[in-house]
Amino acid sequence: MNDINKKKIVIVGGGFAGVNLANQLASHNAFEVVLVDKNNYNFFPPLLYQVATGYLETSNISYPFRKLFRGKENITFRMGELQEVMPEEKKLLLSTGQINYDYLVFATGCITNYFGIRSVQQNAIPMKTVADALSMRNTLLERLERASRETDPAKRKKLLTVVVAGGGPTGVEISGMFAEMKKNIIAKDYPELKGSKGEIYLVDGLKSVLAPMTEKSQKYTHEMLTKMGVKIKLNSMVKDFTNDTVYFADGDSIEAKSLIWAAGVTAIAFNGLPEEVYGRGKRMIVDEFNKVIGQEDIYAIGDTCLQTTDKDFPQGHPQVAQVAIQQGQNLGKNLINDLKSQSWKPFHYHDKGSMAIIGRNKAVAELPKPKVFFSGFLAWVMWIFIHLLSLINYRNRLKTLYNWTSAYFTQDQALRFIVRPASKRT
Repeated sequence: MNDINKKKIVIVGGGFAGVNLANQLASHNAFEVVLVDKNNYNFFPPLLYQVATGYLETSNISYPFRKLFRGKENITFRMGELQEVMPEEKKLLLSTGQINYDYLVFATGCITNYFGIRSVQQNAIPMKTVADALSMRNTLLERLERASRETDPAKRKKLLTVVVAGGGPTGVEISGMFAEMKKNIIAKDYPELKGSKGEIYLVDGLKSVLAPMTEKSQKYTHEMLTKMGVKIKLNSMVKDFTNDTVYFADGDSIEAKSLIWAAGVTAIAFNGLPEEVYGRGKRMIVDEFNKVIGQEDIYAIGDTCLQTTDKDFPQGHPQVAQVAIQQGQNLGKNLINDLKSQSWKPFHYHDKGSMAIIGRNKAVAELPKPKVFFSGFLAWVMWIFIHLLSLINYRNRLKTLYNWTSAYFTQDQALRFIVRPASKRT
């Protein structure tokens, strides 16, 4: 096939959805695939909190796109941030120039949702990107160092108190990690802090942690976190975070220097697309084939789309990795079917279950069909296995397994570095 007849597919976003779509099309030279991302690497969001707490290196969960696609002749990478879509001209304006397309696929994921609370946006610590994780690690370690020098007990307690907002898997996992660090690491590394009264709080506006999971998982998680020393505060909506104090809608408050924000996400709206394209949470409304409503040759997959045509998920799919992976693969197969003049297959999500790790030998896991619940050591092993397999290549899996094995037997990890980039030189 001559190059002039190739279909140019531009994928914006290199997360689970975008990478799986690109890989699905890799061996089909009828397509010229261009993956666009503002970063030059793919990363694994479910393990960001372990980078933030010094249990994994950035390279454990990240991999450069250009190396990932090396040898795949029909795939190229373009670094840049999307600024505007021009559907009539089939063109995108990036921060690094313009690019034309035959098919455009949004796989842009989601960003932190602060629910319009400006003080939280300005002062809280988010947990959505690698930069967020590194900033969080630096910030928390610096506050530990400050606390070790502080002579005022009230100020020291404030520096050592951490509030985690959001009772989903991320909030549960990072709360459990903090509790284990407090017991096994901080007590050893910071003898100056012996007897200090810093607390770890997990807060959520709903009536239970892990709200999408079953009552068994919620009860077990609540009990384990409480035993580990985490104070759980439910039915409590954060309304403000100023002067080192977290304020709640019910009038209660907690004095803390650190508020970790894991309370919600929202998709991204882009210039050039009409308002009616977006639904709940700024997610693009798509049909059963992930085509954006009212648009020609524009598709959306993963967290950024809202698909209500799946009979098992009439309110839309959960914003989890498996949905993104499966939608990327399904759209790739459909685009290949189009070449062969074969019919397209509507997307149907195959739910493989839910899980969350709480701490060492403590986790919950649920399988949907048949409905089975696991907890404790077995669920912990399942979580380890699934997350290792989900990393993008063998290099990342082996490095992560090594770090986890070391941390398991020593109950420690030596990756607690405060590293900040130097100012730019011109």
